[in-house]
Amino acid sequence: MELGLDGKVAIVTGGSEGIGKAAALRMAGEGANVIIVARRQDVLDAAANEIRTATEGEVLPMAADVTDKETAARVVNTAIEKYGRVDILVNNAGTSMAKGFEDVSDDDWEFAFELKVWGAIRLIRSSIPEMRKVGGGRIINVTNLGGRTPGANSMPTSISRAAGIAITKGLSKDLASDNILVNTVCIGLIKSGQHQRRYDGRIANEPDLDMDDFYAQLAAGRSVPLGRVGEGAEAGDVIAFLASERASYLTGVAINIDGGASAVV
Repeated sequence: MELGLDGKVAIVTGGSEGIGKAAALRMAGEGANVIIVARRQDVLDAAANEIRTATEGEVLPMAADVTDKETAARVVNTAIEKYGRVDILVNNAGTSMAKGFEDVSDDDWEFAFELKVWGAIRLIRSSIPEMRKVGGGRIINVTNLGGRTPGANSMPTSISRAAGIAITKGLSKDLASDNILVNTVCIGLIKSGQHQRRYDGRIANEPDLDMDDFYAQLAAGRSVPLGRVGEGAEAGDVIAFLASERASYLTGVAINIDGGASAVV
């Protein structure tokens, strides 16, 4: 399927690994110019080289922290200086923190909202004027299942992700007349850098633990109906579709990418 992304300019936060990198790779393969944003320059450079090798596409790695108030303007200005436009924003920066309410400190709440809510808000705010100039755009917010159905010991992540889902729905109505479509993907159990780091932590005490067995245990523990952990590319493909011309009548939508695990549609 031709996605109509040739020549488009996409910004992907959290683009150095996992879902962000997979989305950037798919969009670069479809002809988009992609700016990947993350904090670690070395990991970004490795991801950019991998994407270029796989796609021969244009990828610009940019080291930045989205909790910094100046980052959004700097990233968007870089896109304009380098490529002259902004068409797509994927707000993927984030990490998971899950505790009981009484164990969540003020610092925990502030960090979760600075990273996942304020970081996205500032990037959206900076991107909207540029999207209007080119006749429209796509904003895809990466959230998770907990934002729709928060469980016990799921804070602050479930609450910050719920905010991301609410922002998505409200913005979809505010920006529809500008042809700026806003959607979210609610992520379930998908392979990521965070899982790799947890695996690395376990093999110190369980040297015989195979990576496939580790993921199989995760899938069983989360009761995933499809019986496996999702691949980053499976989420990246959905994000690329939502960024594309093929998704021109979708806005305000939340799509579960979870192997059937969610209790709600």
